[in-house]
Amino acid sequence: MDKIFLHGMKADTLIGVYDWERQHKQTLILDLDIVLPENSHQDDNIEHTIHYGEVCQLIRQELADCDFKLLESLAEFVAQLVFEHYPTPQLRLRVSKAGVLPDVREVGIEIERQRV
Repeated sequence: MDKIFLHGMKADTLIGVYDWERQHKQTLILDLDIVLPENSHQDDNIEHTIHYGEVCQLIRQELADCDFKLLESLAEFVAQLVFEHYPTPQLRLRVSKAGVLPDVREVGIEIERQRV
């Protein structure tokens, strides 16, 4: 299985349950592994694979305009966004945010999804 990945990608969005979290956008860290479509490696043509620069730009643009309470909802949104725009059969996504709990470096969620 071939895949591309974007690890440590920063994206800003409004997220949180508590009022103090919702006063300003927060920076999230996303780790995304995207399984490539079959035969995407057969030639040296960017049109036959998934352009990770475009994926990054799309996710950042969409999240900048969104409002979530839960990381779980945000992660599902990102997964469906990738499936909607790119021909991947499967992906893994880890989303984390820092500074939410005392003495905890980061909190987050990790999901794996397959195209249905």
